[in-house]
Amino acid sequence: MDKKLFKDFLDFIKASLDFKEKSDSFLKKEAIDEMDNFILICFSDLLGIPNPIEYYSLELLPYIASDLEGFEIRILNRKSVIGDRWGDFCC
Repeated sequence: MDKKLFKDFLDFIKASLDFKEKSDSFLKKEAIDEMDNFILICFSDLLGIPNPIEYYSLELLPYIASDLEGFEIRILNRKSVIGDRWGDFCC
């Protein structure tokens, strides 16, 4: 009985660590996606999309300047935005 209880406890610990790793990676990806959406709204003129409030959104530039390079790389490397988002919901 003690061996089974110990094995069950080890299985529980392993499963909880796996869940933590998966949830951490999921939350990190969601945070990056939300930041990308925010930058796209504020600085859409970088991609050629007209932005009527560009003058006001430039006031945010000093706060997110370090994120712009990663944003441009992620946006330019996407083959399909729909396919990228569909991957979040599949399997």
